[in-house]
Amino acid sequence: MSITIVANEPEFHSIAAWRIITEIQSNPQAVIGLSTGQTTKEIHATVSQIYQMYPFDASGITFFGVDEVINVPRDYYGSCYTMLKTQLIDNLGIAENNFVMPPTISDDMDRECQKFQETLMSRGGIDLQILGLGMNGHIGFNQPGSSFENETWLSEMDEALESRIRKELELPDEHKLFGLTLGIKNIMKARKIILAVKGKSKAEIVKQVIEGPVTNEVPASILQLHPNCEFLLDSDAASLLTTVKEKIRV
Repeated sequence: MSITIVANEPEFHSIAAWRIITEIQSNPQAVIGLSTGQTTKEIHATVSQIYQMYPFDASGITFFGVDEVINVPRDYYGSCYTMLKTQLIDNLGIAENNFVMPPTISDDMDRECQKFQETLMSRGGIDLQILGLGMNGHIGFNQPGSSFENETWLSEMDEALESRIRKELELPDEHKLFGLTLGIKNIMKARKIILAVKGKSKAEIVKQVIEGPVTNEVPASILQLHPNCEFLLDSDAASLLTTVKEKIRV
């Protein structure tokens, strides 16, 4: 693994954006996994801004989201499909066929999990996976306690996220919500991973992820074992690290 620490948010967003653009330019048929959240939203905005200023060809790239909210309308602004489409996919002019996402509603979600995974494999597997980090160490919808051996599956929702979605959509308690997510086993097969984390509020969990033991109680800790994973941090997120001998600052 490698650790890159940057001084401030604008540099953080720029470096992360250029990681994605570099992959696009160096591998015109790349399969790139995206994540939703406040951190990655700004990264997507920066990629879009760079594209507007210096257009590049992304027509052969397959993009997908690492997870999706299940049992909500696909056009709900909080669905991962809609967030990624509006934040990045439409801005780059990506064809619908090259934006791979599971449906949000289906009579057979187990089959949709398998189909999603098979589609990514049919395109050559994941070249670059961008990940955010949850406050409890989750990646995708792989919450603490999730098996490292899980492949694409239906996970329980984070309580805070589920509560917000229910309120926004006025959903009754009996309306079940799930998170369809690539499993940790799938994520670990990506050829390259970037875990992008910023902010003082994430400093403690970053310390656990990088310096703590590898445990499924902190799902992202498994990334310590990936042969090509970059932990991209701003100085606030990295502020509690103590055992890293060489912190790369840019």
